[in-house]
Amino acid sequence: MLIAPFNQTRSFGPFCMQWILSLTLAFSFVGASSPSMSVTLPRKDVGRLFKAAEAAGRVGVARKNKAVDARPAKQGEIIITFIKGEGEETRSKPARAGDMVVRNRCPETGNEEYLVAEANFRKLYQPGDGKKASAAWREFRPTSIEVRYFIVGEQEGNFVFTAPWGESMIAKSGDAIVQEPDNPSDTYRVAGKSFVCTYEILTKPRGG
Repeated sequence: MLIAPFNQTRSFGPFCMQWILSLTLAFSFVGASSPSMSVTLPRKDVGRLFKAAEAAGRVGVARKNKAVDARPAKQGEIIITFIKGEGEETRSKPARAGDMVVRNRCPETGNEEYLVAEANFRKLYQPGDGKKASAAWREFRPTSIEVRYFIVGEQEGNFVFTAPWGESMIAKSGDAIVQEPDNPSDTYRVAGKSFVCTYEILTKPRGG
């Protein structure tokens, strides 16, 4: 792209300057990730939605049952979670020493990666068969902790909420909202395809 010298730019006049500004703003949105689009979605209290779903008999019990790959996070590293076909789901806070980067084994969602705090990782995962997926990644298996969940429906629609790590997270119809039974504040979204791929349902919602 050629940029005119300042004196030539001034001679364009107000109309051309407005056109250039509009073009610049248009380019700034090309390829924008999904969180930047979240401004168009309503922000909702996911805790209240979970209580409403429970009252309506839409909450079931599940557990993660598929092995993952994980590696130590670099201190200060920010992990951006991308879902295949959807774009950016969320991004982490800067990693601290001991945190782990987890990679799902789910081709349907692009084997998305996300950051797990050290204490949570020890609670949620245990070493697998010892095989290394690569020089950096090692297999881990879920500890079979049971979680509660409901599936986002038309009554909720697409929305944005604040994830437990303080960043915005988009939820869409068909996604699962998952909650730790002993820590209701730990409520987060699992993409619909990822939920089917990596979780097993233990108790279906009584409402169907």
